[in-house]
This record gives sequence, C-alpha cells and structure tokens, in this order.
Amino acid sequence: MTHATTSRPALSLGRLALFAALGLLALFYLTPLYVMVSTSLKSMDELRQGSLLSIPSAPELNAWAKAWSSACTGTDCNGLKPFFLNSVAMVVPAVLISTALGAINGYVLTKWRFRGSELVFALMLFGVFMPMQVVLLPMSQVLGQLGLANSLAGLVLVHVLAGLPSTTLFFRNYYAGLPDELVKAAMLDGAGFWQIFRRIVLPLSGPILVVTLIWQFTAIWNDFLYGVVFSGADAKPITVGLNNLANTSSSVKEYNVDMAAALIAAAPTLLVYVLAGKYFVRGLTAGAVKG
Repeated sequence: MTHATTSRPALSLGRLALFAALGLLALFYLTPLYVMVSTSLKSMDELRQGSLLSIPSAPELNAWAKAWSSACTGTDCNGLKPFFLNSVAMVVPAVLISTALGAINGYVLTKWRFRGSELVFALMLFGVFMPMQVVLLPMSQVLGQLGLANSLAGLVLVHVLAGLPSTTLFFRNYYAGLPDELVKAAMLDGAGFWQIFRRIVLPLSGPILVVTLIWQFTAIWNDFLYGVVFSGADAKPITVGLNNLANTSSSVKEYNVDMAAALIAAAPTLLVYVLAGKYFVRGLTAGAVKG
C-alpha cells in the first residue's frame, strides 16, 4: 500500500523577501526598546566605557530602584512611586466611568432613538476631533467652580468628559450592528430599559468593552497635557513625574535612571497590550470603528 505524501510548498523568493523586510522593520522598531532596557541595566561606569548597543556585562537593578524610590523630580527626591500611584488612582475610575457612560450612550442612541438623537450624536462626535488645548481654559474654570481644581478627582472628571465622545462612538457603532429584534422581543416580554441593557446588550458587548477599556487606559495613562495643567502638587500623574525627573538638573546626568524611569512609566500600557492586544484587534474587527 502506498501512502500519499504531502509536502509543504517551498518558500518563494517574494515570500522570503517579505519576511526579510518584516524582520528588518521589526528590528528597526525594537532597537529603541532594546537600548532603553540595556541602558537601564548598566552602571554609569559601564555606560561611559561601553557603546550604546552593547549588552550589559553585569546587569543590575540599581537604576530601577533609584528611579522608583529616590530619584529627584525637581525639589522632591522620592522617585516616581507617588506619581505612579496617583496615575493608578486616576486611571481606574476614569476608565470605568467613561466606558460605562459610553456604553449607555451607545445603547440609547441605537436602540432607544428619540427625536434629535442623530443630532446629539453628531454634536458629541465633535469632541473626538476637538483639539485638547481648546478646553483648557473653560475646563479650569469649571473645576474651580466645582472645587475640584488641582485634585485627582478633578483629573478624573476631565478625562471622563474628554473620553466620552470616543467611548460613545465605539459603542454606538457596535450596537448598531446588533439586531433590533432582540430589544423588541425583550420589550414584549415586559423587560425595561435597564433589564434589556444588563441581560441582553451588555453580555454581547465583550469585544467592544475590551477595545474601549484598552483605548481609554492607554489614552489616560499616557496623557501629559491635562496632567500638567489640572493637577496640584500632590496629584501629578506619572507622565508629569517622568518629565520632571528627566529635566531635573544635576552634576551628573544618569541616563540609566532616566531609561528605567521611562520603562516604569510605560510598563502598564505595554503589559496591557501584551496581555490583551489580540482581543483589541478582534474587537476592532467586530465592528468597533465601522460606521
């Protein structure tokens, strides 16, 4: 008896060239990250003697420890830890609130339309394209009137309002693809507004929830403008702390500490994309940005 054998098709020259080009591009984009990591693991003596691309001969975490707990950010020498904790305290509620409100808005604008709902959505859509600098003065006045100026609560409010147009857009476009018959059938069974949302719409919102959470987390964590404008001395986020650390003058510029600090500031967003990046792509293809 003869067995049919299947062989994999040989790689064509074009495919090999494509893989080589992709490999070179990946190497090009990963080189800065490698330089940051390797520099953060070197001592200052090794940095002075070695080259930028050399592998650390004796890796150490002293620069990381100093960046976290004792590096000077202006006149304060407590490292990035207070700024990191401020960002966590700001990002978690801001992301959850803006995502929840965006889901409700999208639900209303697609399944509970009212006269003028399209106009309301169009007006909210202006917020997606509005430059951040436009709202600085009116927002500062509003925060002052509410007694939230220079506080973490004020920063949370600013990011919720700034993120609401984007979250509404995401959920509105996603919910537009859900069959209206689901809502109508639930209404015939006596379900109300919140029951339909909790039991029918929300369980179907997994892909867009992941997209919105990642989008909002990245945008808020990496924001510098709102953080530097609306935060007080004890409420500055990690981006402001990193900027202060990098611009603090000293007799010796410690590049290893600066690189470690930059990696500490970027670690949460990198971790989120590594762990949930594939779900982000799936959510986008499931209708997150389709009109």
